Amino acid sequence: MNKDIIFCGVGGQGVLSVASLFINAANDVGLHVKQTEIHGMAQRGGAVTSQVRVSDDPIHSPIIALGTADFIVASEPMEALRQVSFLAKEGCIISSMTPMKNIEYPDIEEVHGQIKDFKNNKLIDTAKICEEISNLRAANIILLGSLVAELNIEGLSDAIQTRIKIAFAKKGEKIVESNLLGFAKGLE
Repeated sequence: MNKDIIFCGVGGQGVLSVASLFINAANDVGLHVKQTEIHGMAQRGGAVTSQVRVSDDPIHSPIIALGTADFIVASEPMEALRQVSFLAKEGCIISSMTPMKNIEYPDIEEVHGQIKDFKNNKLIDTAKICEEISNLRAANIILLGSLVAELNIEGLSDAIQTRIKIAFAKKGEKIVESNLLGFAKGLE
């Protein structure tokens, strides 16, 4: 098993945090993982991208070549479109439907339409789910759940749930539980 994943969004959306959760959980289940340096601006509003490669076998390079990514996981739909040159022909875009309008933004229906043009796409109404679970900052956890469901790697779901508990423990049990619920909603 070899999977190449691009996590993307804008600064402040937790792109790096969710990539880290994924990487640590993949390591916990014995997989090999490599990650590139972060591209873009880490300040709020700037584009943030993390390339992650995961495999049963050792990985020699952290770089994902153009046209080879299995997944783009985007916390913001326009950022998904910025990364599509990396997507393999049969690759899947998993994206929030909710735009981060920190720039002059194109028509959101056109952006959604362009994503839907890709054979494998999952546009998720993360804003609605976040409201349902009373955690407005759980969008990336929801997207992570959807990715894990697509990957179907034995033990990964449990490992991520453990990592969620560790990552959010200091924020209190309510935040831990709402993130676990968001992850479960993404798995659905």
